[in-house]
Amino acid sequence: MKYTLLKLTFVVSALSVISCSNSLRSAQSKKSVRENSVAASADVIMPGADQLSSYLPQLKGKKVGIMGNQTSIVGTDKRHLVDVLLENKVDLKFAFAPEHGFRGNVERGEKFGNDVDQKTGLPLFTLYGGNKKQDSIVNSIDVMIFDLQDVGARFYTYITSLHRVMELCAKHNKKLIVLDRPNPNGDQVDGPVRHDDKFKSDVSWHKIAMIHGLTIGELAQMINGEKWLENGRQADLEIIKVQNWDHSKMYDLPVVPSPSLPNQLSVRLYLSLCLFEGTDISVGRGTDWPFQVLGYTNPVYGSFTFTPGERHGMSKHVEGKGVKNYGIDLRDLNPDEQKFTLKYLLDFYQKTPDKTVFFARPEFFDKLAGTDQLRKQIIAGESEAQIRDSWAADLKVYKKMRKKYLLYTDFE
Repeated sequence: MKYTLLKLTFVVSALSVISCSNSLRSAQSKKSVRENSVAASADVIMPGADQLSSYLPQLKGKKVGIMGNQTSIVGTDKRHLVDVLLENKVDLKFAFAPEHGFRGNVERGEKFGNDVDQKTGLPLFTLYGGNKKQDSIVNSIDVMIFDLQDVGARFYTYITSLHRVMELCAKHNKKLIVLDRPNPNGDQVDGPVRHDDKFKSDVSWHKIAMIHGLTIGELAQMINGEKWLENGRQADLEIIKVQNWDHSKMYDLPVVPSPSLPNQLSVRLYLSLCLFEGTDISVGRGTDWPFQVLGYTNPVYGSFTFTPGERHGMSKHVEGKGVKNYGIDLRDLNPDEQKFTLKYLLDFYQKTPDKTVFFARPEFFDKLAGTDQLRKQIIAGESEAQIRDSWAADLKVYKKMRKKYLLYTDFE
């Protein structure tokens, strides 16, 4: 897809037209503020974005930027936060987009350039992989809003986007308001902790557990508190907390966070199955059940069969595309009962006839894991219990650090 970079002068003009065209809906927006304030007292989970009265006043008379995507919604009617801000006459200057793009339709790992949102006319800038103009972009506003739905795994790159936004806000002395959302896998902390910077990448940016057990807001506090930003800087951070949620509560995502995670089961299984991306095993991309089936082109992997093709957001990087895959069907599992496990990975490794080719992309596997030890342990034939023992001490230290930054009652 080709993109066109608009000049800032044209952008400001376009935004003025948008603001005028939406002014007739401002009364409805004010009503939404009142309704959301009332909803806060009910026993329903209320993400930060729904609490308009907590952050709209801070945006009055300010130039505002936002990091968002299709998960940035407000209320049960799922109105996009950008639409709500524009209706409330917020001087919104631009949006940064994470991996998968502003509308969530870009494939995993695909780079994309600066663009304009076709629905609103809002100028869009990518931060996925960096942006040469990011400093001047952020320097043009007063306040930055961050609103993305994370899924609780270190290799899910929205938390890398969080770090980059915090870095820019701290560097240019801009306030950052994080509209927090529940972690749908926030009931667990597991996996190896990344230490060595040689494994640092977009899928392993922070020295945290692979299954980190934090909301975006809690991680933002950790980044500030541990002084992980460049030169030990800290961002001027405000977090609009989720109401009526804690780490023991299950949370079904109201909007698909990325093309390959279409439902709650895929979100829960993602923690265990994403490591297969360092192999040629299919996790169901290019089918209607991504991250709910596993297979390869050899019948040794199981009797369940599927043939990956092309689906929305899943066409270029599809393992086993156009070929019958044999494996296992996980679609009948109860999402709430799924927690991180190595059993699928170990099972497929053991079934592989030529184990020397199982880790087709060993360097990427190590980045996903945050260490090369896990791959070496699997090759050495260690059990899941033995592997877990090897990261237990690091995990204990991480859990102690994590406790300092929790905003919600923990699951333990």
